[in-house]
Amino acid sequence: MNAVYYISSVVAVVATVAAVTGLNAVHSLLYLIVSFLAVALIFFTLGAPVIAALEVIIYAGAIIVLFIFVVMILNLGDVAVEQEKRWTVGKMWVGPALLALVLMAELVYVLFQQTVHHLPGAGPIQPQDLGATLFGPYMLGVELASMVLLAGLVGAYHLGRRRQPDETAQERQEPVDAGARR
Repeated sequence: MNAVYYISSVVAVVATVAAVTGLNAVHSLLYLIVSFLAVALIFFTLGAPVIAALEVIIYAGAIIVLFIFVVMILNLGDVAVEQEKRWTVGKMWVGPALLALVLMAELVYVLFQQTVHHLPGAGPIQPQDLGATLFGPYMLGVELASMVLLAGLVGAYHLGRRRQPDETAQERQEPVDAGARR
């Protein structure tokens, strides 16, 4: 089980470095998905299957969909479509696919092994305990995190919004001041 933990850790570090240093947003998102999956496998090997499932559902699922949505909003038109076609060639999938294959092999190994090792002094986390903690003492933190995500989404929308020709003309007209006519 220690080998699975260490291999998953290496995969997570390699994928995270590739995501951060990547020059292409789509490639970075693929590596970020692999990084999230590796961290989920780390949680699972540490005896926290609920946290591992939440890692996959929330981060590798919802957050990545949000990032892809932002990339699509910030699309720059026909030039960007041609650029995306060049980005999505088969060779871009090699790195993330190899790292994901390593994670899949580790997951199969862990699932078919009969014993689960927990950290000393720690037990499995039950879903009701997690919910009571998140919506109990940490409720303010959860709500603040949701507001930050919402603010980021609204900001990305306003940055990527294309203005219609008549909309920019209306903004340039100076407002008529009713008091100045007298």
